[in-house]
Amino acid sequence: MGNLLCCVQVDQSKVAIKERFGKFEEVLDPGCHCLPWFLGSQIAGHLTLRVQQLDVKCETKTKDNVFVNVVASIQYRALAEKASDAFYKLSNTRGQIQAYVFDVIRASVPKLILDDVFEQKNDIARAVEEELEKAMSAYGYEIVQTLIVDIEPDVNVKRAMNEINAAARLRLAATDKAEAEKILQIKRAEGEAESKYLAGLGIARQRQAIVDGLRDSVVGFSTNVPGTSAKDVMDMVLVTQYFDTMKEIGAHSKSSAVFIPHGPGAVRDVVTQIRDGLLQGSSAHIP
Repeated sequence: MGNLLCCVQVDQSKVAIKERFGKFEEVLDPGCHCLPWFLGSQIAGHLTLRVQQLDVKCETKTKDNVFVNVVASIQYRALAEKASDAFYKLSNTRGQIQAYVFDVIRASVPKLILDDVFEQKNDIARAVEEELEKAMSAYGYEIVQTLIVDIEPDVNVKRAMNEINAAARLRLAATDKAEAEKILQIKRAEGEAESKYLAGLGIARQRQAIVDGLRDSVVGFSTNVPGTSAKDVMDMVLVTQYFDTMKEIGAHSKSSAVFIPHGPGAVRDVVTQIRDGLLQGSSAHIP
């Protein structure tokens, strides 16, 4: 019906290419236009002005001889003021862009080792965008954005890289663990040393208290009981300690039987042996 009325509609975000008897005449913007077909006018085609995206996968080799697949995402659009160039000059826009992407990536990546390819992917994307901008502007297209969205090494190379990373992390973990164990051992040794030092102080104070108590007991007993000497008092104290020891052995020993010589003579022998040991220890310290 529109053709009968010589009217055509151009949708939003598109332009129409108007020809007259096969020759380009003008670019029709979105809206309704009069097209006198009986005078040789016709629509040669439509051109979208929307941003389009082309994903290009390029296989190439790095400087350290690793084959990788580089995936580039190209976002581009036709310029309304150059719509005739975009419509007539290129027959395969996507193929033309893909060829330029291949050329730039295969010229850039072989100069870098694999690790640098990952680190400098923005530089590669910038080089692709600059080359495409120079080439495609002459055909009425604008390069909006260029992204390197993926870098895929060979499967065996990826596995080797993961193993290297895992080994490095295990080595770091082992170093940290050894350092932690070293710190624990040092702290444990410091704690044991401090504990032994305090235990020694406690034993020394205990012995000093025992000696002071025995001295006070001997002095007090000798004063209150006339005719007794310090030797008699010490003998009595030793006998008392002897019976206390037997009581403790009987109460806490895990053995079913303990053989200890017992009797008045045995007690005298014990007292004599203790006294002789003390005297020998005292004489040994006298210079």
